[in-house]
Amino acid sequence: MKLAGPGTIDRPHTHDPQKRDPMTSSTSEPSGSATPVVTTIGATASRQNRTREMQLIPEAMARAHMHERRREADMERQAMHLLAARRMQRRAERASLRARRALAMAVMQ
Repeated sequence: MKLAGPGTIDRPHTHDPQKRDPMTSSTSEPSGSATPVVTTIGATASRQNRTREMQLIPEAMARAHMHERRREADMERQAMHLLAARRMQRRAERASLRARRALAMAVMQ
């Protein structure tokens, strides 16, 4: 029995071109073809970037959520200030009317 040469269980070493690993360039495919050459460095960097982006998604969502809550709180605060200002204006108008009446009553007597 002859032992196989270098290779792994997943990728056994073979000299048969039809049984070769599809990731290696084949002799039948012309150089400069439309299929891009796959580099593991670029794939790893892309995968790491994707993973980093995926990990940052919840943080970005939380930041957007907090921004929205802060905007809502600012708008509510502004509405409360407006209501308080209107309330004080009405109170001032009523006080002004009472003062006019009191002045009119004092002048009449």
